[in-house]
Amino acid sequence: MSKIPLVDLKASYQRHGPAIDAAMRDVIANTRFIQGQEVADLERAFAGFTGTRFAIGTGSGTAALHLALAALGVGPGDEVAVPAHTFVATAEPVSWLGATPRFVDVDEETGCLDPVSLKAVIDRVRVVLPVHLYGRPADLSAITAIAADAGVRVLEDAAQAHGAELVDLDGTTTRAGAYGAAGCFSFYPGKNLGAFGDAGIVTTDDAELADRIRMLRDHGRTTKYEHTTVGYAHRLDTLQAAVLGVKLTTLDADNVRRRDLAARYTDALWGLGDLLVPSGPSGLRSVFHLYVVRTRHRDALLRHLHASEVGAGVHYPIPLHLQPAFASLGYHRGDLPVTEAWADECLSLPLYPELTWQQQDRVVAAVRAYFDGVS
Repeated sequence: MSKIPLVDLKASYQRHGPAIDAAMRDVIANTRFIQGQEVADLERAFAGFTGTRFAIGTGSGTAALHLALAALGVGPGDEVAVPAHTFVATAEPVSWLGATPRFVDVDEETGCLDPVSLKAVIDRVRVVLPVHLYGRPADLSAITAIAADAGVRVLEDAAQAHGAELVDLDGTTTRAGAYGAAGCFSFYPGKNLGAFGDAGIVTTDDAELADRIRMLRDHGRTTKYEHTTVGYAHRLDTLQAAVLGVKLTTLDADNVRRRDLAARYTDALWGLGDLLVPSGPSGLRSVFHLYVVRTRHRDALLRHLHASEVGAGVHYPIPLHLQPAFASLGYHRGDLPVTEAWADECLSLPLYPELTWQQQDRVVAAVRAYFDGVS
């Protein structure tokens, strides 16, 4: 019996391989390695996908955050509100710029930035950086209202949320990356839209912000040898843009498949032991970058699944406020209790467009077998 991986990049390549190979060969044959036409093509297509005016390709999702924060003027003495339950890359660029992450607790139901906890610290921060966690949008309606009242900008970390949607009370649909001042996406290989290495993009409707990000990503230059400001080497490689341009054509369909798989998991696992399956407020449409459940039996269930040849995983077992890298900020266990509960209990089950019904049935059977044994 073959192992079911948490993410199957080989299966993804088998679907897209011929078109990707042709696109990469074209870049190589024409030696368009830096700022080639494929970069501009991807930027235009991804702006259309998100419904924004501009998209600026970057070397990684972390670089996208770094550039956007810098372009928003974040620097020494500033604080940025960051949810503590996320990957470290959300907070790293804040520190790179000499600013301080202000870690905020998350919502019990969604694991995203908690608006109530944000309100308690909003007067201290320059920027709010909500994360659309696991593909599910944060409650940007509430978050942006709190930020607007305080005169604070909102920057979306949409690294896991390509195509996720927020539906306002009037029925207006906005995609992740088009709600705040800017949105930052990662194209890390395992993402819903994944490159063959590191890559990212920033989306925005603000022409001035877009121009500044373009300049900063390319050594601060305005002409080939004139550098208006000190910038960074954060450009998107043309080869990665070529790969992404191919895969973007199937992203909407792939996200539909992810939603179908997620709904099937939820139907099969609902009410099983103490297992909590993904839910959340209406109006927040996830693209299920990950299907994450919670249980107090997380570690034992993970061992059982691995023994059953199911490649489950954990995102993220050590909250940011308890990471050694941020020990100097003085946080302690108990400071952000909801975040800590998520870190102790969350478990990611295999989910990707190529996952078959039969494979998913094996995952469900393995989860059920564990809880049958502990009931």
